[in-house]
Amino acid sequence: MRPARARKTIVAPACWDEIPCGDYYRAALEQQLQPWWGKLYGFHLLKIGALSAGIDTQACPISHQVNFAPEGEGLHVRGDPYYLPFAAKSVDACLLSHTLAYADDPHRILREVDRVLIDDGWMVLSSFNPLSLLGIGKLMPLFRKRQPYSSRLFTQMRLLDWLSLLNYEVIVHRRFHVLPWKKNGGKLLSTHLPALGCMTLIIARKRTFPLTPTAKKVTAQKQKIPQAVGATKSYRKEHRD
Repeated sequence: MRPARARKTIVAPACWDEIPCGDYYRAALEQQLQPWWGKLYGFHLLKIGALSAGIDTQACPISHQVNFAPEGEGLHVRGDPYYLPFAAKSVDACLLSHTLAYADDPHRILREVDRVLIDDGWMVLSSFNPLSLLGIGKLMPLFRKRQPYSSRLFTQMRLLDWLSLLNYEVIVHRRFHVLPWKKNGGKLLSTHLPALGCMTLIIARKRTFPLTPTAKKVTAQKQKIPQAVGATKSYRKEHRD
């Protein structure tokens, strides 16, 4: 497995229009997110990255929404995603729309997001799927330097593993939009073969307690209460007689 940290800098697009068929990707992602915005609650929604800023989140009941990226359109705060200028546990939900796909060190961004999220906060994460037609295009030298093939493609299993290490409970994970060049991603294929989708969506919540019991706790549950001295059956029988 290749290391998560990249040696070379990856140039992120300033908007979805800089990605071929970017409008199709954005519309497909917004459609997948639409049923979930109503489930998020709190006071602050942080959208990290220029592509995250381009996602329509009007259906989200969180009133204060901040677009944050080094550069791009419609931003409220400009800065480095590796150094978020927000206090610890001050954000209720974070949207990372393909942010990790253009990150030199995705682990570092996840740790920084984990720092600013409140307990039980929401992380909404999307990325490109390498096990798809888009991933096949990345294997061709002619396309490697073009968008979106120049981005980093992480498998869904790898992203889930990173979140589990940070103790996040995954609420939903899915793949969608099988045909990149189709507006609806190929409705028939996307319905019956979603595993081949070129996009991945993960929605998770930050938990502060272990999701699996530790060995020490399991042992403690199996321990029986020792019998009191002098309270045996024969002792009680002698004293009744």
